Order: sequence, then structure tokens, then C-alpha cells
Amino acid sequence: MYRYRVALIDDHEIVARGFAELFSTIPEIDVAGTVATVSELLEATPYGTRIDLVILDLRLSDGSTVTSNVDRLRARGAAVLAFTGGDDAQLMRAAARAGVLGVVRKSEPTAVLLDAIRRAARGETIASTDWAAALDGDPDLADAGLSPREREVLSLYAAGAKAPLVASRTALSEATVIDYIRRVRSKYERVGRPANTKIDLYKRALEDGILPVPGRS
Repeated sequence: MYRYRVALIDDHEIVARGFAELFSTIPEIDVAGTVATVSELLEATPYGTRIDLVILDLRLSDGSTVTSNVDRLRARGAAVLAFTGGDDAQLMRAAARAGVLGVVRKSEPTAVLLDAIRRAARGETIASTDWAAALDGDPDLADAGLSPREREVLSLYAAGAKAPLVASRTALSEATVIDYIRRVRSKYERVGRPANTKIDLYKRALEDGILPVPGRS
């Protein structure tokens, strides 16, 4: 069985201990570290050492910013799941723009946290109502200017349909669908919202309301 290496960055010792105990209940996860800062984790992790996922408290006491923390972790090849009290939409917006897989509240039930960790470790986006609410009010989320047809193609493709199925559902050729996806990626890139992967496209579609956030009415 593949075992995912997961680390927690939180400067509250009791939270770190609690998460270490939670990690021990998930057979497919190894604890790569429970530390108070991004610098501590990176200094303790030699280049080339794999970390699949970092659970990052958005509010650390070392003066670091969310954007810088996420950038440093992603530069080392780790995906990031934001961990927050959920009381600061600005922090959540910064995290979303920096490329986290999602945002989970510290107050969530244990079962919800464990499910989010498992899914994030596999690279899945963790959509939530908190994340969507923060993005809804984001004045800096630039409009990519997608056409109605581009939005239609994106809604199908980002939801998991492959190009041949999108072509079938839209009465387009497969080559045209691929061209639409290429144009969508280009438009997002131009407004500073990269969408290089299918997960990125899914996140952009959530942010722009093209796809609904799971569980949100």
C-alpha cells in the first residue's frame, strides 16, 4: 500500500499533538513532521525527501504570510491544505490564490478532517462552503472573460469528463474541445490565475461559479 507523507504546521502544541494522534489512525499516512513554522519543516527535510501534503495553519506567530508559506511549500513539491479557525476571509482568499487544495476549519468533526486529509493527500481539491464564501467576496479575483461556450466546455471537462465525452455532449469535435480547453487555460493565465492542470481548472471553475461547491445549496 502506498503511504502518503503528511506534515502539520501549527504553532499550538496541543493541536500538533492531537493531529499526530489522528494521523496514527490512518493506515496510509506517515507523519513527516509536526512543527511550528514552514522554515522548521524545510530545514528538517533534505531536498529530494518527499512530502505529499502539508496541513498549514493560516495564522502563524512567526510573522510569515500565507502566500509566502504556500509558495515555499509548493516549491518543494508539497501540496497544501489550509487549516483555519475560519474567521478571516482575507486569509482564506490569499490561500486560495496561492494554490492550496482547499480550506478546512479546525472545528470540523474528526471524521470530516480525516476524510479531507485522505483526499488531499491523493491530490484532490477539497471544496468547502467557507472557501466558496471567501472567494465570492474576493475583489482581486480577476475575470478571465470566458465565453458561454468556453464556460460550458470547462464545466464538463473540469467536472471529470474526458475530451471525447465533452465533444459528444456539446456536439463539437474532439479537436475543437481540446482547442477550447487550451484557450481557457490561456485566458486564466493572462489574468494571473494559472490553470495548468485539471485540478487547477476545477478550482478555477469553483471560484467562478461555473461548478457548484460540493455540499453547498
